[in-house]
Amino acid sequence: MVTVYEHVFHWEDYLKLGKRRFIRKKEHIYTQGTNGDGFYFLHKGLVKIVTVTATEKERVLNIVIPNQLLGVQSLDQKKHFTTAVAVKDSVVYHFSSEEFRDFMVQYPDLNQLFSKSVIHKMKILLDRINMNALTSEQRVALLLQNVCDEFKNYEIPLSQQDLSSCTGLTRITVYKVLKEWKEKGIIDTDNKKFYIKKPDFLRNLVKQSY
Repeated sequence: MVTVYEHVFHWEDYLKLGKRRFIRKKEHIYTQGTNGDGFYFLHKGLVKIVTVTATEKERVLNIVIPNQLLGVQSLDQKKHFTTAVAVKDSVVYHFSSEEFRDFMVQYPDLNQLFSKSVIHKMKILLDRINMNALTSEQRVALLLQNVCDEFKNYEIPLSQQDLSSCTGLTRITVYKVLKEWKEKGIIDTDNKKFYIKKPDFLRNLVKQSY
């Protein structure tokens, strides 16, 4: 089954227009409450988008995988309402607001590429919202499937806490789901990583929700 995460947008020809940055694991790309200037393209790595609620609790809103945009809301140069944190060592390209407006005039195709990429990102967020209608197993399966389909090696560098935050499930519920799957040989775990041994099981489980 093809998910919205599997679409590829060819930014390679335009990366030379952005500024390359290497982001170490756990480093912030941008921080909630700071003024933004432009957006980022994730070339390599894995990034989580989090927000701090009124009760000062951190909540994961989204997981960004390579070939996706992040921070697009700061194109208007206002304050970020989320924080982007590298889950693993990552490479991003930054496009400033002023320069990007000039680039779109020089390269008309870039405007269309950007528009499609933003629409794609909105579909991902909608997918995240619709997750609330799924069972606990389907929520975890959907998240793991979307990430492992991108990396192809079926190694998920996320902790149980990350899975809990992204799915909206308690850590106990996530633990029970993963424990059952490990006993059945569907996944394996090692040092805060998940190894998907039977990816077809996840796909079939998610497919039941459509």
